[in-house]
Amino acid sequence: MLSSAFSVLFVVFLLLTLGLRYWLARRHIRHVLRHRDQVPAEFAARIPLSAHQKAADYTVAKTRFGLWAALWNTLVLTGFTLLGGLQALSTALLHVTGPGMVHQIMLIVAFAIVSGALDLPFSYWRQFVLEERFGFNKMTVGLWIADAVKGGLVGAVIGLPLLWVVLTLMDRTGALWWLYAWLVWSGFQLLMMVLYPTVIAPLFNKFTPLADEKLKDRIEGLMTRVGFAAKGLFVMDGSKRSAHGNAYFSGFGSNKRIVFFDTLLSRLAPEEIEAVLAHELGHFKLKHIIKRIGVLFALSLAFLALLGWLKTQVWFYTGLGVLPLLGQSNDAMALLLFSLVLPVFTFPFSPLTSITSRKHEFEADAFAASHSDARDLVSALVKMYEDNASTLTPDPIHSAFYDSHPPASVRIRHLRLAGAA
Repeated sequence: MLSSAFSVLFVVFLLLTLGLRYWLARRHIRHVLRHRDQVPAEFAARIPLSAHQKAADYTVAKTRFGLWAALWNTLVLTGFTLLGGLQALSTALLHVTGPGMVHQIMLIVAFAIVSGALDLPFSYWRQFVLEERFGFNKMTVGLWIADAVKGGLVGAVIGLPLLWVVLTLMDRTGALWWLYAWLVWSGFQLLMMVLYPTVIAPLFNKFTPLADEKLKDRIEGLMTRVGFAAKGLFVMDGSKRSAHGNAYFSGFGSNKRIVFFDTLLSRLAPEEIEAVLAHELGHFKLKHIIKRIGVLFALSLAFLALLGWLKTQVWFYTGLGVLPLLGQSNDAMALLLFSLVLPVFTFPFSPLTSITSRKHEFEADAFAASHSDARDLVSALVKMYEDNASTLTPDPIHSAFYDSHPPASVRIRHLRLAGAA
């Protein structure tokens, strides 16, 4: 009875999520096309109509592609769960490995390989058709394959030991396994913040010290004013993959480093780069990073506690098309099922996370306006919107679900008010 009820609930949320995605996408496409032929008044003096129309066409193309991807992902999810895909995969592996830890790990590895293969056509289309059509793709097929291979190897080297530890905790530490697993996972996340900038990221991109001495002096002056210490200023060769530009800082504690995409440096003036960096430093000084980490850790603890209960419920497995192994561990299957169905149940609540994120963006913009010229940040943002073909006229409801940043017009209006103040 509970199994059937859970199956029905899952199907209802699955259709609700797919329907909501479709409704949001159609709204977004109509809204963007409705404003395609006129640049918003606040941008009319800076962005030509041709660039605005390119952004509209790029947005529509991405949104339509996202609709097909959502439909495909829904079909794949249904195949893995209700249609017995995970059950068949587990049974086939069981004949080869027998029950035990090897079977548990191989089940997750096999799922990752199969799901990755099913996503390859969409990944290829996104990079070499969609991005290519609008002039953003700079990646060769060889580099794309190399990235996939390296990503898989790095994932295996890092992920398999962590997976073994979590599965061991699930199997041997009793009812509170989720608490111990959370401690391990949290420690792992903090470790990755330290290792990623210097160990993992250089496997995929080349990082060179910032050579422009005048720009370097300007940035170091900004860091001194706001009390931020970084281990170095670096330029990343993002142009070998994409024409999109950005800047970020990574690392933790004394390992923090500031990274600029080479595409960003080639486009923005020094004062605009300083303003963009002031915004990023605002996130750090206003403790947005720590707050986000705290929320992430709190949510992960809650979800692991929920999984700790669900993995003991037979209806959780059978309601999703799986027959749990009698007298054997079902921990890997529980992890897979939980990770697959959780986004289905949480997507309708996406705007709740966007609210906090947008609040942080406004605060970081205000911080930047107080430590640099707000007009420079406005100018930089306009250039970045144009270069990245980001639409200036998103549908407000679609934006509330998907965008962590406020719409362009709202954000720039706030910045101009901050600059005037």
